[in-house]
Amino acid sequence: MNTLPPEILEVRAAEQRRELHGSVEELRQVLRRRLDVKANARKHLLPAAGLMAVVGLGIGYGVTSFFYPSSSVSGL
Repeated sequence: MNTLPPEILEVRAAEQRRELHGSVEELRQVLRRRLDVKANARKHLLPAAGLMAVVGLGIGYGVTSFFYPSSSVSGL
């Protein structure tokens, strides 16, 4: 059984609510910083550009080989 008076329980509940609210606000700020598109784009611009270049070359090579199979190209 609970032997604590209701006033103490109310104070503890209020403290826990404030702590929980603070934790949620801190989580929101961290997520806002980590999911910032502009900051992430600036931070990872060169790797992203390199990856897109490799992907573009791969797609271009695939499309070209579809239209010009290597067995039918005699001059290249």
